[in-house]
Amino acid sequence: MGLSETSGPRDTQVLLAMTETMELRRRDYHVERPLLNQKQLEELGRWGSATGTRRLRTWLQCSHARARALLLQHLPVLAWLPRYPVREWLLGDLLSGLSVAIMQLPQGLAYALLAGLPPVFGLYSSFYPVFIYFLFGTSRHISVGTFAVMSVMVGSVTESLAPDEDFLQFPNSTVDEAARDAARVQLASTLSVLVGLFQVGLGLVHFGFVVTYLSEPLVRGYTTAAAVQVFVSQLKYVFGLHLRSSSGPLSLIYTVIEVCRKLPQSVVGTVVTAVVAGTVLVLVKLLNDKLQRHLPLPLPGELLMLIGATGISYGVGLKHRFGVDVVGHIPAGLAPPVAPSPQLFTKLVGNAFTIAVVGFAIAISLGKIFALRHGYRVDSNQELVALGLSNLIGGFFQCFPVSCSMSRSLVQESTGGNTQVAGAISSLFILIIIVKLGELFQDLPKAVLAATIIVNLKGMLRQFADVCSLWKANRVDLLIWLVTFVATILLNLDLGLAVAVVFSLLLLVVRMQLPHYSVLGQVPDTDIYRDVAEYLEAKEVPGVKVFRSSATMCFANAELYSDALKQRCGVDVDYLISRKKKLLRKQELKLKRLQKEKLQKQTAASTCTSVSINVNTSDGDIESNNVEGSKAKQASTESKLEDAAANGQEDAKAPDASTLKALGLPQPDFHSLILDMGALSFMDTVCLKSLKNIFRDFQEIEVEVYMAACHTPVVAQLEAGQFFDASITKQHLFASVHDAVIFALQHPRSNQVSPVLVTKL
Repeated sequence: MGLSETSGPRDTQVLLAMTETMELRRRDYHVERPLLNQKQLEELGRWGSATGTRRLRTWLQCSHARARALLLQHLPVLAWLPRYPVREWLLGDLLSGLSVAIMQLPQGLAYALLAGLPPVFGLYSSFYPVFIYFLFGTSRHISVGTFAVMSVMVGSVTESLAPDEDFLQFPNSTVDEAARDAARVQLASTLSVLVGLFQVGLGLVHFGFVVTYLSEPLVRGYTTAAAVQVFVSQLKYVFGLHLRSSSGPLSLIYTVIEVCRKLPQSVVGTVVTAVVAGTVLVLVKLLNDKLQRHLPLPLPGELLMLIGATGISYGVGLKHRFGVDVVGHIPAGLAPPVAPSPQLFTKLVGNAFTIAVVGFAIAISLGKIFALRHGYRVDSNQELVALGLSNLIGGFFQCFPVSCSMSRSLVQESTGGNTQVAGAISSLFILIIIVKLGELFQDLPKAVLAATIIVNLKGMLRQFADVCSLWKANRVDLLIWLVTFVATILLNLDLGLAVAVVFSLLLLVVRMQLPHYSVLGQVPDTDIYRDVAEYLEAKEVPGVKVFRSSATMCFANAELYSDALKQRCGVDVDYLISRKKKLLRKQELKLKRLQKEKLQKQTAASTCTSVSINVNTSDGDIESNNVEGSKAKQASTESKLEDAAANGQEDAKAPDASTLKALGLPQPDFHSLILDMGALSFMDTVCLKSLKNIFRDFQEIEVEVYMAACHTPVVAQLEAGQFFDASITKQHLFASVHDAVIFALQHPRSNQVSPVLVTKL
C-alpha cells in the first residue's frame, strides 16, 4: 500500500516530463528542401499561365448548363424560391413584412416631403422598387425603399431646378403648387430613370468594386452630414415657416440663418404638434428598447402616431383653427406609367451618378453586414443591377430614387425575416394602402411627418461618436471623416461627396509614397527575417543586406524606393560610382599617354637607325642583302609577338586595376543585396527601369543584387518588360528571402571588372 502511494506521484512526474518533451519535439520541427531560384521553382512546379484565348473561349462557350447558370445569376429568385422552406420561414417572413410595412407607411409619406414631392409619391416609391428587388436582389435582409439620405439628395435637385420662385402667381404672389409639384415629379422620376441606367450599366460591366473607393469613415461622415442636412430641412415644417429655396454651396448655412431670422413668425400650433409627436415617438422607442425581450413585435409607434394625429387633426380642425399645415389630397389607386423627359438628362446626369453611387454604397455595406452575420454571400454586381432595375422601372411609375433603410432593415431582421418574401409582403401591404386607405390620411399634419423624420435620424446622428473612437484608433481615418463631414455641410451633398472621394484618394497616394522601409535581420535559429530596428534579437547576416518596403513599388514611389534603399544600405552609391568613373577615366587617359610616348620613342629609334648600302655592288650581292633583310624583319616580328604575349601574361597575373580596392575607394561592408519583393503586387515600366538601375548601380560598386518572394504576376510582367538579359537572369530571383541569403553566402561576388567597364575601357 505504501509502495503504491509513493510510486504514484513518481509515475505522474515521469508522465508529465515525457509529455513536455514530446510537446517540445512537436514544436521544434525541421524542414529540409533544396535551394530554389525562380527558374528551378518554375521547372519544379511546372509553371504556366493560362492564355487569354482560352479564358475568352471559356467565357463565350454556350451550353444548357451555362445558360441556366446565367439565368439564376441575374434572376436569383428562381434559385432560392423553389427551395423555400414554407413551414420554417413563412411565419417569420409574414410578421417581418407586416412590421416593415407599418414603418414603411409613415416613412414613405415623410420622405416624400423631404424630396420636395407630394406624399403619395413616397408610397409609390415604397411599392414598385421593393417588389422589383424581391425578384433580382441577393441580400435576404435589407429593406429597400425610401431613405432619408437619398430623399434629401433628390430634394436638393428638385428644389434647385424647380424652385418656388418659378411658380409665383403675380396677382397675389402665391405659389402655384399644382404646377410646381408636377414639374418636381417629372424631375424626380427622370432622375430615378437615370440613376437606374447608371446602376444597371455599372453592374453589367462588373463595376461593383467602385464602392471600395468609398471607405467606411467616408460613408459614415457623409451620412452624418446628410442627417444634419435632413434635420435642417425639416425645421420649416416644425415651425410652420415658408422659406426660400436655396441650393448650392453654403445653402445649409443660408437656411439656418433664414430659420433663425423668421423664428418670430412660427405657428404655435405647428410647433406644439411637432413637439408632442416627437416626444411620443421617443417614448415609444425607449419602451420598445426596454421591453424588447418580452414583446414578440415592437410597438408600431409611427403607425399609431399617424392614425392618432390624423384623427385629432380631423376632429379638432387643426388646419382651420390653428393654421397647421396638413398633407392634403392623396389620390387613390396607382398612377399610369409616364415616360421620362430626355430634355432633362443633361441637367441631371451629374446628380444621377452621385446618387447612384451613394445609394449602392449604403445598400451593399448593409447587405454585407447581414450576410456575414447569417452566413451567406451577397453579389455586389448583382446588387447593383437589382437596385438599378428598381430605380429604372420605378422611374416610369413616378417614383424617386431609393436605397435601403438601416432602421427598417434592422426591424426586418429582428422580427424573424429570413428572405425577401418579407419585402414582397410589405410591398403588397403598401399596395393595399395606396389603392384603398391612402385618402384617409389627408388631414395628417406635416409637422408629425417632420417629427417622424427627425426622431428616425437618431441612429445616424449617433455617428458623431466616431470622432472619439477614430481619434483613438486611426487618426488618418478621422481626418477623412472630418473632411467629408465639413465638405458635405458646406458644399452640399453632390460636391461634398466629390471632394471627399478626391481627398481620400489623394491621401491614399500620399500614404503609398511614404511606406515603411526596413533593413531585415535574421531571428536567431529561424529562417524568419524582421526589421532590425523593431526586433532587438534580429541580426543582419554578415556580408548580406536584406531590404523591404511595406508598400508596392510603382511610378509614384519608384524614385523614393531607390533613394531609401541607398540610404538604408549606408553606402553613398552615387558618389562611389562617380569617383570610380573619374579614376577610370584618368587611368584610361594615362594609358593612352603612355602608349603614345612609347610609340614616339619607337618611331624616333627607327629613324635614327641607318643602313649602309654599297652602290657599286653586283646583282648577286643585292639579292643576298634582300634575303638577309627579310629574315631580319621576320625575326623582329616574332620577337614583338613574344613580347606582347609575355606582357599579356603579366597583365593577366596582375590584380584588376578597375576594382574599388585598386582605385583606393572605400568598399561596402556587404557583398550581396537582397530585395524582398513580397509586397509587390504589380509592375509598371517605371518600376522596371528603376529595378534595372538598382541592379546596374550596385553591380558597379561590386555588390550582387537578388530579388526574393516575387509573386507569379510580377514575374510574368518582368518577362513581358524584357527585364532579364545576360547580366540579370531568373537565377537572381529566389522563392524566399532565406533561399537568397544562403545562396549569397555560398556565392559571394568576386571583384572583377564588369562587362560594361570592359567595353568602356
